[in-house]
Amino acid sequence: MGNVINLNRFRKRAEREASAKQADANRAKFGRTKAARSAEEKRADQAKEHLDQHRIDHEEQP
Repeated sequence: MGNVINLNRFRKRAEREASAKQADANRAKFGRTKAARSAEEKRADQAKEHLDQHRIDHEEQP
């Protein structure tokens, strides 16, 4: 007879490898560096500020 082996170890290793592969794909698809996030936030703030500077407020006069 052969040695008795526990197949759970192999199943769990395969699941971990698949999970790691999915995580790598998600990082490439959704992940951004902190520098990229801060640059985008700065760009959005500048655009908002630029629009606010060109706003024309019409005050109602009695």
